[in-house]
Amino acid sequence: MNITHTPLAGCFIIEPQIFGDARGSFMETYNEKNFPADVHFVQDNQSTSQKGVLRGLHFQTGKHAQAKLVRVIRGEVLDIAVDIRPKSKTFLQHFSVVLNNQNNKQLFVPRGFAHGFIVLKDDTIFAYKCDNLYNKEAESGIMYNDPEIAIDWMLPEDEILLSEKDKALPTLKSLSL
Repeated sequence: MNITHTPLAGCFIIEPQIFGDARGSFMETYNEKNFPADVHFVQDNQSTSQKGVLRGLHFQTGKHAQAKLVRVIRGEVLDIAVDIRPKSKTFLQHFSVVLNNQNNKQLFVPRGFAHGFIVLKDDTIFAYKCDNLYNKEAESGIMYNDPEIAIDWMLPEDEILLSEKDKALPTLKSLSL
């Protein structure tokens, strides 16, 4: 596996080595040795979405914060990590990467980050591991188009599809990070 660090401390891209022959291909998608010692994944999640679906920006608060390892099984997304650690040198900076089933890149998003993605191809399957169990009372988020973060989601506003929950997410100004 090739690991590339992003400008955001603790956030990195993993590119697996793919072995192929006439029968198909094989790749290792996870190896514990590539992650910080305090990261132990306990939950796997998967979603299927159509082009234009935007999920995020989400995070869990307090002791329920989650690190995530995200990847695309089929299709393509623009994946976004936002550093929301108030004492970080990169506080409120974001990183984006295209993940798809051609490049097989994965993104590790550490605790203390908001995370979201927009689907760029129909019938995309997005999978992610979490190092903490989901807790409804600890869920939070930031409005995807918050002007303080200024993310380019790569699709026109009129093509973006949000859940009712994501439409109601607050802006940074109304959060106390």
